[in-house]
Amino acid sequence: MVDTVSSLASRVHDLLVANLSSPAVAAVPGQGALATLARALMGAPQGVDITTGFHDVIARATALGPDAAWLVAAGHGGLAGLAFKRRQTDQALFHLEAAVTAGYNDCVSLHAEPLRPFHADPRFRAAYRRIRITLADLDELLWLHREVLIMSRDATRASIDNIGRRDTGVSLLPQAPMPTRVPNTPGVLIARLELAAAQTVLQRAAMKSDMSRSSGNISLSLIDDSWDYAGARRDAWRADELESHRHRASAARAFVERPGVSTLVIPCPPLGTIAYPA
Repeated sequence: MVDTVSSLASRVHDLLVANLSSPAVAAVPGQGALATLARALMGAPQGVDITTGFHDVIARATALGPDAAWLVAAGHGGLAGLAFKRRQTDQALFHLEAAVTAGYNDCVSLHAEPLRPFHADPRFRAAYRRIRITLADLDELLWLHREVLIMSRDATRASIDNIGRRDTGVSLLPQAPMPTRVPNTPGVLIARLELAAAQTVLQRAAMKSDMSRSSGNISLSLIDDSWDYAGARRDAWRADELESHRHRASAARAFVERPGVSTLVIPCPPLGTIAYPA
């Protein structure tokens, strides 16, 4: 099979999905709750060598040339993230430097709580100073990271709302539409893949949990002569109301670019001046 930018982007998405279900993610703000929920409902990923996968993406994307440089950056960014979580500082900074060279520019992610202890390292600061972004892209990066947190919280609330449901319906976990603007810098595409991976993980986990509840209720209704069908109908109506509310809320969160926001490529705001979404 011939590699393409699209096929390698799909591969990165799959590796990110596997990584989000990894125990190592539990220390990351927002993603920690996401990973805990995913592992509880889906189990840890089986047979996925994430490190080898990212190295493979880097090699294949490099062979594709400049159009795939952002995927090289995604691979190195993924390896840097894994190394940071393992406290392998030298390796993490090596991959961060390589990621920035290839176009990585998610300066928002570099302000996450687990990375703040590294801010004092001159190598980290030097890599950060090389990152370039536009204010328009920075707005989107903030939205992308905020959406991961919001959807994770929505998934947690939905799982709580489903406790005790007696109906056999299955509710989908709505997601805000992905931004469709053409980014000024291709590094933003990496953050979009990360949000897409989070959406995939949460939706799969929610679906698995709901299917399990639904099949259990079907079995109980067949063997229990006193099954509360009227209560099940009320639960179904309530679930439909909640799902409609979540759909409206997610649609309302769609990214809207600020009129007149600058598209001039400039250095990122100084290290320590970006508030990570909470």
